[in-house]
Amino acid sequence: QVQLVESGGGLVQAGGSLRLSCAASGDIFTNRAMGWFRQPPGKEREFVAAISWGGGNTVYADSVKGRFTISRDNANKVLYLQMNSLKPEDTAVYYCAANERSRSGPTSYARAYAYWGQGTQITVSS
Repeated sequence: QVQLVESGGGLVQAGGSLRLSCAASGDIFTNRAMGWFRQPPGKEREFVAAISWGGGNTVYADSVKGRFTISRDNANKVLYLQMNSLKPEDTAVYYCAANERSRSGPTSYARAYAYWGQGTQITVSS
């Protein structure tokens, strides 16, 4: 059984920073690519960032490139998303996800992810 639990969400002013964490239980974390997705209010879920199982390769959505950084700690089974220079349009529920295939590369394709957390709310005020 795989469980992903996000934390670190909250309310922040525009221009501020937050760091999200995603704690994983089970044995698959260390050999799976991981991703962050978000769902803004009234919109479809969208890709934010992804990282390879070893952490050496990352992919970002254009909207967050240069502001967000994805990283992982395989020893402690934690995925991170450092978010800087936050904008009101970053307001969303943020989800972490684990790729369905082992030793996979990072991908923005949501259907490649088989395991999802429950989400954490980020609200950026203007």
